[in-house]
Amino acid sequence: MRALVVTGPGEAGVREVEPPVPAPGEVVVDVERVGVCGTDVELFTGEMSYLRTGRSRYPLRPGHEWCGTVAELGEGVDPSWAGRRVTGDTMLGCGRCDRCRAGRHHVCADVAEIGISRGRPGALAERLAVPATALHALPGAVDATLGALAEPGGNALRAVHAAGLEPGGRLLVLGTGTIGLLTALFARAGGAEVHLMGRDDATLRLAGRLGFGDAWTRPSLPALPWHAVVDASNAAELPALALDLVEPAGRVVYIGLAGAPSTLDTRELALKDVTAVGVLGGSAGLAGAVAAYAGGSVDARPLVAATVGLAETADVLAGRRPRGAGPGPKIHIDPRR
Repeated sequence: MRALVVTGPGEAGVREVEPPVPAPGEVVVDVERVGVCGTDVELFTGEMSYLRTGRSRYPLRPGHEWCGTVAELGEGVDPSWAGRRVTGDTMLGCGRCDRCRAGRHHVCADVAEIGISRGRPGALAERLAVPATALHALPGAVDATLGALAEPGGNALRAVHAAGLEPGGRLLVLGTGTIGLLTALFARAGGAEVHLMGRDDATLRLAGRLGFGDAWTRPSLPALPWHAVVDASNAAELPALALDLVEPAGRVVYIGLAGAPSTLDTRELALKDVTAVGVLGGSAGLAGAVAAYAGGSVDARPLVAATVGLAETADVLAGRRPRGAGPGPKIHIDPRR
């Protein structure tokens, strides 16, 4: 089968590889759509920290935001999965440790991340092997675009839940990339008053098209009481700004990752009685994201700027936008092309 293989920093191409065979408890999925994530870009450029720690190593096959149809079943898998459209969890825990047994498999010490770590091949390929325990069925109302947005949607939904807002509470989202806009969409669906802050007016245009009239740059940000702030940016200075802006006894949620260390004054955290929450992975939010897409309360499709074939993936990873791409921050890949 065809698969994208990254062989070193800045080096990637489509290769013919052996198709996966389902191990006991696994299925093989015919991949329909894959989202390109910032993590995939960092694996391609060599900036991903896992490459320094040995958790990831070249050659590797990325892709962890996906959907497709179950084509093969391994031993012991429920036959009802055959032929079903699915998406799946990126985080594969060992299933035996205390963290896994407590439902926190995404922080298992031995977690393998599909397309990211521990040599687990990703979905930028015609077929993908995945444990049946990681699968989530997709209703008919969830098309391929939304199906491949389930994983980032799960992340964003977890951030909204961590913000802990009552309906009508005021949320400020820092960052207008995929996760920031998804967080805003899920928060609005939950009844929050949502504001966004972007780098400049150009980064706020899509927010306006999505119906967010309260979209600001730092100089124009109004002095309102922010009951919760979600940092969905990659700017090293914004975690501290989130703490500075949030109301006393409010909540700050950190889901964005900067390329350089961020610093917080924990004295301010304590003296403002602020709750700070970190969010890693969409595992606990996947079912809720799929349900919101299926029910129509969140339509994330405008975030996808273009869908291209597997051969164009290396260009996307290198930062080149496809010709005719729309304004959205997300590029999708159809491995069947």
